[in-house]
Amino acid sequence: MPSGLIQLLNNTGVSHEIAAKMIFYPIACLTLLFAISVVTSRNIFHSALYLALTLIGVACVYLYLDAEFLAIVQILIYVGAIVTLFIFTIMLTADISTVPFGGIMRRTLLSAIAAIGIFFILIKVVSKTTWQAAGAGAPSLGLPELGRSLMTKYVLPFEVISLISLAALVGAIVIGKARKK
Repeated sequence: MPSGLIQLLNNTGVSHEIAAKMIFYPIACLTLLFAISVVTSRNIFHSALYLALTLIGVACVYLYLDAEFLAIVQILIYVGAIVTLFIFTIMLTADISTVPFGGIMRRTLLSAIAAIGIFFILIKVVSKTTWQAAGAGAPSLGLPELGRSLMTKYVLPFEVISLISLAALVGAIVIGKARKK
């Protein structure tokens, strides 16, 4: 999809590099803005909605990188299931809307110092790492090839993971019912 947008912008006279930047930077800035809103919002319900928008932005980055499968999984699992679960949990919790979320954050300064420290450590690691560009002969795995692999070569691990997920779901229901009594 992004290569189609880049091609469309190229046809209007915009260079390939500028077109790629025109697509990536707005997506990255919006995603970053929503991520900051997740942690700075005083309302926990709004934080959950900002989290959904952040995860949609990450899915857009995956689309930009031509990783359609990851974008679909990001939307279906994280936005469609996890954030929906968060929102239902928030809405079903008694009187959550009357308690300001800001009162919970007492150690903001310590958290900010830790986050800034980790940020600088990551910057140092990234700057010291020698990155190698992917070769032109790097294999490309598309969605059809991935589907065939999951249903032929990797069908047993795929089914084992689905059984483990089902067992975890049943266990969560049993534990949840046991606590209600």
